[in-house]
Amino acid sequence: MALIMFDMDGTLINSSHSIVNTINYVRQNLGFEELEKNHILEKVNDPNINAAQYFYGTNDFTIQQKELFENHYNATCLDNLELYEGIKKLIDDLSSDFTLSVATNANSTFARKMLEHLEIEHYFKSILGYNDVQKPKPHPEMVYKILDTHNIKKEKAQLIGDSHKDIMAASKAGVDSVLVNWGFSNHEKDAIETIEELEQKILQKFKE
Repeated sequence: MALIMFDMDGTLINSSHSIVNTINYVRQNLGFEELEKNHILEKVNDPNINAAQYFYGTNDFTIQQKELFENHYNATCLDNLELYEGIKKLIDDLSSDFTLSVATNANSTFARKMLEHLEIEHYFKSILGYNDVQKPKPHPEMVYKILDTHNIKKEKAQLIGDSHKDIMAASKAGVDSVLVNWGFSNHEKDAIETIEELEQKILQKFKE
């Protein structure tokens, strides 16, 4: 059976409210000004920046920053959380013919909580987060780990994401990928706009 890996935030679910509020909560606690929503979402997905440096002024995330973020996010991650339109039907349609997995740079404990709240967690045979690997996306470790978990060759897999971090992780692992444009980034090229296009891309890749 072929494998479809989905990024979570900005691909399956719109979690922008909690992400933005939590980053600004941490920034306020560190004495920084709030940042505008779309700016945060654009930079969260940018593979060319050091997120710790950009948002909090440190080379790496500190224990204090992680605790502030995780405590606040845990308390608020279900607020205004929603599935993108058409996602539930898509994964329901795919679930009988494909192994489905989630590859997210969020904590997998929070990811399970959020996907369960939206009643789609049961569709996924595995859910991997940044806490399950040494190096998150754009490093390919998460993709390799999911392939190994399900004993599926890279040629029989595809990764769907809204960020160049997703596409880079897939590419480095030799896995086909699809960039979607309904998430947190606004891609000017090489991205698809609709769920219908995504379904076509998936079926095109795996049709006999």
